[in-house]
Amino acid sequence: MGTVQDNPAESRYELTVDGHLAGAYYKLADGVITFVHTEVPKELGGRGIGSQLVKGALDDVRARHLKVVAQCPFVKAYIDKHADYADLLK
Repeated sequence: MGTVQDNPAESRYELTVDGHLAGAYYKLADGVITFVHTEVPKELGGRGIGSQLVKGALDDVRARHLKVVAQCPFVKAYIDKHADYADLLK
């Protein structure tokens, strides 16, 4: 499995697996990161790639002391299922 990386130029966290790019797109302003969309190529579907991507993104967000707005339904569902990230919500 690859490593989740922030790509500020594209406003997304990225995870490349088997040559396919999964991305969690965001807007960043005033110490708040708003996740707007998560995209996992169909070739990677059903392998937990989206969850790995969001976990890596949220771990980075925590390290940067940012607050989260989960507009993206996938990110919201992930935080709902993993209560240890609920403290990041704005």
